[in-house]
Amino acid sequence: MTPTRLPDPSADEIALSKVLVATIVDELRTRDGFMPFERYMELALYAPGFGYYVAGARKFGRAGDFVTAPELSPLFGACLATQCAATLTTLGGGHIIEFGGGSGRLAASILRALATLDALPKSYSIIELSPELRRRQHAYLTVEIPELVSRVTWLNGPPATPLAGIVIANEIIDALPVTLFRAARSGVTERGVGVDADGVLVLRERPASRELEANVAARQQAAPAPWPESYCSEINHRQRWWLADLEHFLARGVVVLADYGYPAAEYYHSDRSEGTLQCYFRHRVHSDPLWYPGLQDITAAVDFTALADAAVDAHFQVEGFAEQAAYLLSLGVTERLAAHSGGSDLRRHQMTQAVKTLLLPHAMGTRAKFLVLSCDYAGPILGFTVRNDLHRL
Repeated sequence: MTPTRLPDPSADEIALSKVLVATIVDELRTRDGFMPFERYMELALYAPGFGYYVAGARKFGRAGDFVTAPELSPLFGACLATQCAATLTTLGGGHIIEFGGGSGRLAASILRALATLDALPKSYSIIELSPELRRRQHAYLTVEIPELVSRVTWLNGPPATPLAGIVIANEIIDALPVTLFRAARSGVTERGVGVDADGVLVLRERPASRELEANVAARQQAAPAPWPESYCSEINHRQRWWLADLEHFLARGVVVLADYGYPAAEYYHSDRSEGTLQCYFRHRVHSDPLWYPGLQDITAAVDFTALADAAVDAHFQVEGFAEQAAYLLSLGVTERLAAHSGGSDLRRHQMTQAVKTLLLPHAMGTRAKFLVLSCDYAGPILGFTVRNDLHRL
């Protein structure tokens, strides 16, 4: 049943979703009626032409489904530019690679700040799978930074050879498909998707594989308190693949990962017994991932402990971990705000409110985290003077 609290999609949107549902149902027939949730999430978000992130609907900002930090304030990107400048200077020049360019605002704010620091990269590459988003990003950057847009390139995958420089991934890991499980007294089950007699997608469960059982058992044993009788959560296997693949993008330099999530002890806490999976549609948050596939974002919080472990296995050095508020304060976000004293009272008020949203605990300040990695790099790692919470991982 469609949740009544959500806005109604348009007829064209519904038609698009129906095509994707038909694709999912067709594949279910080849899978004996059970599709692992990881595969369902992959199709819902990335199916060519129909998945949420590759179809043409507007996703970012007030007219979309959610607002990311770069949409709120250019000061977010200006702070990240400080690490970019330090890295590029240490390397004697280099490149920036951004995964998932969003609206283009992060690229614009970083490049604008680097221009003032006389520390522009040789190139700024955006890894973007959606042709529609590429067009929107190019159009935005052409208007906002016409003198710098020639430095921006768009890629579907790795460059011809790995580059020296800095990789930025803002809210990328939380959109990687995840495996869902339920741990109960009767055993561990894998959660997935099936179809009922009326052709409607439904959640199903099947006995977990030995590998999944072992992964769940390891998390249960490490949890700070016993889990309740029925405990549902997620495991992100693909973040390990994603990090391992970075060797094809970065030869030397720094990786800045910003996302929503928790250290493992908080992620798999007994109180979080329904997991972290959330869906976003026109700024409404709900918990039904089967609602109009292809029209909504589906995310799961990042297990930063597992992410850091995967980084070590991929031969990265884990340099720092901090909540967003501490990271941005370390990079001088409040001083940057004070420096923007010009403009109207309304504009100053808007900038102040945006920074509050970035910093305050009830907004993004503690929910979003930064994990910074390095590879064959001995230069400065910035953003952790206020605090470095590596001990929490």
